[in-house]
Amino acid sequence: MTDALVIGAGVAGLTTAICLAEAGLQVEIRAAEPPGRTTSAVAGAVWGPHLVEDSDRVARWCTSTLGTLTGLSGQPGTGVRLAGGVTAVREADPDPDLPTELAGLGDGIQPCDAAGLPAGFAAGWRYTAPAVSMPVYLDYLLGRFSQAGGDLRIGRFSSLAEAAAGTSTRTGATVLVNCAGIGAHDLVPDPAVIPYRGQVVVAENPGLTDFFIGQPDADHELVYVFPHDGRVVLGGTEVAGDWSAEPDPGTAGRILRDCAAVDPRLASARIIEHRVGFRPARPRVRLEAEDAVVGNTGAAGGTSQRLLVHNYGHGGAGVTLSWGCAREAAALVAQLA
Repeated sequence: MTDALVIGAGVAGLTTAICLAEAGLQVEIRAAEPPGRTTSAVAGAVWGPHLVEDSDRVARWCTSTLGTLTGLSGQPGTGVRLAGGVTAVREADPDPDLPTELAGLGDGIQPCDAAGLPAGFAAGWRYTAPAVSMPVYLDYLLGRFSQAGGDLRIGRFSSLAEAAAGTSTRTGATVLVNCAGIGAHDLVPDPAVIPYRGQVVVAENPGLTDFFIGQPDADHELVYVFPHDGRVVLGGTEVAGDWSAEPDPGTAGRILRDCAAVDPRLASARIIEHRVGFRPARPRVRLEAEDAVVGNTGAAGGTSQRLLVHNYGHGGAGVTLSWGCAREAAALVAQLA
């Protein structure tokens, strides 16, 4: 008998399922796509909150995840390492403040010498943070979930009501955990969840070790370079409300030009693939529990209730919030189930 059914196999779903399974529950993940085809697989990914609410709870989840990813860094097979890098802006502030999204790094973040920045950037901050090679990391998470006794099944629900009803004997769980990411827009349905389309170019790594994030402004797009072992993820875009899943050649060309301006070695790097993902942005992360009412149960009809826990709406911070949110979601299950 399944104790908990988790919807979604991105970083939020896998991490939440691990927390539940390692606490002793029998957990099944049901997902429309395998981990390697989720938005999480397209992520860069360097720790740091992005396109998510600025709040004390987000800061708490970020700090929790930072500690866990730091502990995983360097462990074989995780895809996590501690990397140095820079986030930069194009207009200098005579009295620049520490970026609030990086405050959790404390003394580990320092202002850069503007002379050492790529052309067009006027100020920046250097720091060290976990960098995550997502294809490797998602495989690690799936393996850890399986080792804890979990089961992943590929299949699509048309609604949360269908999932809660337990349409097969495999899904008759007492707890339903919604980690559907951008899928929550239709699944819940929740119109407050909107996509911020991200397009990236994945290229062979010509020897880069440090990451670079160039913040957008009124005249320039976001630009980032996230190097990993053997590959480098180049971006990017963040277009609100754009559901187009096909890579745009013009956008890819602009990304390559912008990134080559940051590091000329990228101009001749061999292209491996083009990818598109949809960051699930929401005014507030939805992390809460409620009762899911199931109708027409049993031969005589009637209704029953199952615990429903939501964990979605992480914007561009899915990896950064993952362990903090997963632990809180698992705690809600433990307290209320």
